[in-house]
Amino acid sequence: MSRPTLNLGILAHVDAGKTTLTERLLYAAGVIDDVGSVDDGTTQTDSLALERQRGITIKSAVVSFEIDDVTVNLIDTPGHPDFIAEVERALSVLDGAVLVISAVEGVQPQTRILMRALQRLRVPTLIFVNKIDRSGAGYERMLRTISEQLTPAIVPMGSVRELGTRAADFTAASGADAAFTAKLAEVLAERSDSILAQYIHGKRGVSYRRLRDELAAQTSRMLVHPVFFGSALTGAGADSLMSGIAELLPAASPDIDGPASGRVFKIERGAAGEKIAYVRMFSGTVRTRDRLRFGRSGERKVTAISVFAPGSAVRRQAVSAGEIGKLWGLAEVQVSDAVGTPRKHAAQHQFAPSTLETVVVPRNPHDNGALRVALAQLAEQDPLISVRQDDSRQEISVSLYGEVQKEVIGATLETDFGVDVSFRKTTTICIERLIGAGAAVERLREEPNPFLATVGLRIEPAAVGSGVEFQREVELGSMPLAFFRAVQDTVRETLRQGVYGWEVTDCIVAITHSGYLGKHSIGHQRFSKSMSSTGEDYRKLTPLVLMSALQHARTVVCEPIHSFRLDTPADTLGALLPALTRLHAVPHTQVTKNASATLNGDIPAARVHELRQRLPTLTRGEGVVECTFDRYEPVSGTIPTRPRLDCNPLDRVEYLRRV
Repeated sequence: MSRPTLNLGILAHVDAGKTTLTERLLYAAGVIDDVGSVDDGTTQTDSLALERQRGITIKSAVVSFEIDDVTVNLIDTPGHPDFIAEVERALSVLDGAVLVISAVEGVQPQTRILMRALQRLRVPTLIFVNKIDRSGAGYERMLRTISEQLTPAIVPMGSVRELGTRAADFTAASGADAAFTAKLAEVLAERSDSILAQYIHGKRGVSYRRLRDELAAQTSRMLVHPVFFGSALTGAGADSLMSGIAELLPAASPDIDGPASGRVFKIERGAAGEKIAYVRMFSGTVRTRDRLRFGRSGERKVTAISVFAPGSAVRRQAVSAGEIGKLWGLAEVQVSDAVGTPRKHAAQHQFAPSTLETVVVPRNPHDNGALRVALAQLAEQDPLISVRQDDSRQEISVSLYGEVQKEVIGATLETDFGVDVSFRKTTTICIERLIGAGAAVERLREEPNPFLATVGLRIEPAAVGSGVEFQREVELGSMPLAFFRAVQDTVRETLRQGVYGWEVTDCIVAITHSGYLGKHSIGHQRFSKSMSSTGEDYRKLTPLVLMSALQHARTVVCEPIHSFRLDTPADTLGALLPALTRLHAVPHTQVTKNASATLNGDIPAARVHELRQRLPTLTRGEGVVECTFDRYEPVSGTIPTRPRLDCNPLDRVEYLRRV
């Protein structure tokens, strides 16, 4: 019988100590002989040279160890907000998580973002308060902060002694601790009628074994969050946390006999440049030489498999349900692809769009080709990063989540690909939305249409967030299916650059007219393209028709807006509020409690970086801001435009001359 497997995520705000905690857990499990140091670059999971250099996690990494009879695949995720997409992809394959919080700095902006993501995706979570050996560490203060800022449903799992000293330690609570059992029964009874009935009416109360079982059950349903304290550096509390992981987080029950089903959460390149997919298996088994389906229509033969086992990944002939494996041979696979049979009730992952972009310039002009190849590989590892190539200007743009990500891309290009680059000023990525509906048609053999095709399109607004929807108002047999596909594919491509050059989103496109010329030949000669419609006719005509319809519908350029929460000393509001106004930020609510104030509001994405830069000066270094993408809103003032990358179908004469 297969061992139960727990795929566990370690998450935290940057510098809270999660990579050190990973090292401590591996050491406690006997996987490594010494605890590595983030500062010295000797940790197991920060394998990238840049991670070791900067002391931060950039890419998710997997290591494995055992607790009793449970195999734990531990996924160390990035802590910096610029890499939130990497974190969210890891969440899609987790059975449980440990959220690490510093006992000194407390709940930080990224901590709140991570907790919301864990709650949204229903990932059972333990909380580990780290650094109890540091001066300034808190216990009651931390419990109060967690309850107020993350979730009130917490259960402190023990007590701390000699807090704030090198000798600080954590003592796990037991059934002999009357105060702990009373508190535990009270918290659990709020969420369980049976526990409540026993608690109120039972002559002997609720047994401690029953309380522990119910704690595990409620933790697995995200109803409560056990809180452990300790120090990853000294090892205090590590054993208690490991026991809690094994007891309270739900290990996967392997469905080895079911259909092969998994998800890709990471892609890397091997030494020979081959693509390697990290796959979490939910059911079934994938074997070497199996033909495996992935994504929408991909299918390839698996040429090699490694499975994570205590210490490292080892070559195996198969990877089964519950396990994480590295698969070779899936050349076109992408991050987030389902492999095998897609799960029916998979959680929906809401990735915030990247709202910034910058032009990447090689310092050596001869490196242009190498830069294109390198950026293409980076984009395939992270599909939320898009690359735009402007051949006419010989420029390449890359989308971003933040300035730190730009630095990481630059260092990665130099270290891994030998391409030294500079970046132009970061700009905001806008979108276009339709104001009304518009239609256009160009008919076969009617001026001014020079193509052997009839295409009619109507475009109209759709609900925000709905994407692009296609409808067909002509008979399917009115032209070959390949021509319909050519129109549809070209519409999607054309909508990436609207009237002002920005992507057009949230619309319905209907094919209202169609027509073609069948295969004709001259005498007994071969088929003649000059007398017959081809897919190329539809691919060249569709942009003209679609852009004409867009002009009739009209579009409005919208900029990304972030929601913010700003915590600051109340006496700094006099300087802070005018500064927010100058940044076009709009506070909606203001709550003042004792000497602290919390502002909630909106700010244009283009101003977020400036706000973060100015905040320390405005708040004496005590202000903390949390910003997350919220929505798009029409731009006020001058309408920003984006240079087009292709032949411009808005200029008919120039477009026809070039195509």
